[in-house]
Parts: sequence; C-alpha cells; structure tokens
Amino acid sequence: MQVKDIMTPDVVTVSPRTSIEQVATLLLEKRISAVPVVTKNNKIVGIVSEGDLAHRLDEDIQRDRSWWLKMVSTKDTDYFEYIKTHGRHAEDVMTKDVVTVDEEMCISEVAHLLETRHIKRVPVVREAKLCGIVSRANLLQALVSGKKELTNPTSNDRELREAIYQEINSHQLTRHGGLNVIVEKGEVELWGWIESEPERQALMLAAREVNGVNQVHDHLGTVAPWIWNT
Repeated sequence: MQVKDIMTPDVVTVSPRTSIEQVATLLLEKRISAVPVVTKNNKIVGIVSEGDLAHRLDEDIQRDRSWWLKMVSTKDTDYFEYIKTHGRHAEDVMTKDVVTVDEEMCISEVAHLLETRHIKRVPVVREAKLCGIVSRANLLQALVSGKKELTNPTSNDRELREAIYQEINSHQLTRHGGLNVIVEKGEVELWGWIESEPERQALMLAAREVNGVNQVHDHLGTVAPWIWNT
C-alpha cells in the first residue's frame, strides 16, 4: 500500500504572505495543529505549526534566556529570534526545512519516517507539488481497515477513492477537513470528525452513490459544533 492510498488529499494551505492572525484563525477553525505554506503553483516552501505561533506569545523570551545560552548563541540566533517573534506573515515564522514524502512511497517507510523524526504528519508531494498530507492517524486507519494485512489497492479502488472525494467536495459536504477515505476491493471506509447526524448521512450517501462502491463502513466520530469554535 502506498501513501496515495491513505493520504488526505484535501489539504488546508496558506500563502507566504498570509497574516499570522489568519493562520491562527485557520488552525482553530479547522482543528489542525499545522498548515503547509505553498506558492501560487502549489510548491511547498514551509510549514507553520502551533509551536511557531506559540513562540510569539512569550514576550519575555529574550529576558528569560539563561546567561550561558546567551554566551554560546550567535548573532544569527538573535536575528532569527527577532523574526520569529515580530514577523507578521507566514513566511516570517514558518519552518523552511520541511520533510516531505512522495505519493508513491510505501506506507511502512512513512511510518518509519514519522517515528524516527518524531513528527505526527508529513506533506505529500507529486512532482515537487503538494498533493496531500499523511498522518499517524491515517496509518492507523489503514491498519484497522486492512484488518491484519495491508493489501495493495487496485487501480479501480484508487479511481473510486478519487470519485468519492470529488463527489463530497463538489457539494461541500464537509466543513472542517481531515476526512479520510480508504477503499479496498470496492469497500469504503470513512474516517474523520463530523458535527451532526445529517452530515454523517450525507457523507455516507455520497460514498454509496459512486458507481462501483459495494459497501460503505462508517468510522466517523461526532464532535459538538461548539467544540470547533473553542
């Protein structure tokens, strides 16, 4: 099984010039902990995480640095510190050395990467352009969906997966992102969070309506609407 079979293709992104306030609002509204920064041609140039933004909240960061840390730090460190705490746009605070994986990579390799790098998710690229994101949750969902053995989906399964996403997105049936669709031998697994039963019913119907789908399994969890806004 490859990354493209389990990744979330609908990735929330921002541009380098997106304001810090807009990035923070987006993280809260979408209930995500990081967002890729991409250019107009969808090339990933960085990623902004909750940690990058939290860094700005510590107004006493310079004063609280221990004396020995100040002694060994370089002037460049001070420059970067200033940019991180005073920058107004995503490009000012983003992490630029972004770890990415190719959509053709085997998921066992991705699991090893996440473990060794101590990261929870990694952007997926196709010909150097962002096409999805894969997380530890996606790997666990694939493991559960495949029961004891992770089999390679057929080309038809991949076409069904793409068609389901197209149906859901064309009708804007989910608001918060993070929906994951796994297809194996025509059987569909829906994973993610929703905020109402009508939303669940609409997503299930959208998957069932795609020609070639044999069965749809519901693994959607419900979160109260007010949770998204806290």
